[in-house]
Amino acid sequence: MKWLLYTALACFLLGSSWRAVLLAGLGAELAYTVVRGVQLGHLPLLGPHDTLEFLSLSIAAMAGIMSVSPALRSARWFTMAAGITAGIFTLAALAFQPLNMPLPQILDTLWFELHVVLAFFGYALFTVGGLLCAAFLMRGERGWLDLQYKAVLVGWTLFSASMVAGGIWGYYAWGTYWLWTAKELWTSILWLYYALVLHVRLKGRQWDHAAAWLGIGGVFVMLFTYLGVSMLMKSSHSF
Repeated sequence: MKWLLYTALACFLLGSSWRAVLLAGLGAELAYTVVRGVQLGHLPLLGPHDTLEFLSLSIAAMAGIMSVSPALRSARWFTMAAGITAGIFTLAALAFQPLNMPLPQILDTLWFELHVVLAFFGYALFTVGGLLCAAFLMRGERGWLDLQYKAVLVGWTLFSASMVAGGIWGYYAWGTYWLWTAKELWTSILWLYYALVLHVRLKGRQWDHAAAWLGIGGVFVMLFTYLGVSMLMKSSHSF
């Protein structure tokens, strides 16, 4: 079944400057996720393999949706940049063995799945927004920064909903909506960081470059919240 991931990887890295090829890669990853989910009996969202693959899928999906906007319809650099980014996460997923196991009872709830799915949709939109910020700094097309604001606003909203779902899941799992662990703290930092990004963006054109640099920096804050904390720190979300 991993041939589907290798197909997606080839599409993302070799031909994603064409929207159709990016969408073909997305289709291959979606098929992999569906087949794996049917085999496991639940959404494959455990461990670095599945979460990296789902992040790749989410980035490709969000980029595919945004690529039909008038400002990006003919911007082949956008689908290529998003495809390469998705391909990097697919390649990282292939470096880990998948966890073929039933969901532990503590995770066997809709709230857990909602928490993870919404968080990764938010991560994907933050990442795509970072690509648009980099393009704005290089070429000065303000329309791309406007799209970044919309992407971050939707991503921040989804991430906020993920935090609510995570709190409800935490209550059922541990009897509390909040735990003082590294993951919860960095999740709050990421939420506050993107709230700052949104507010700076509203201060006017003179703040455009500052907002763009903050948008790029946010991708690294997101990556540390997702990977750094999960791999380097002890928390309820450690791999």
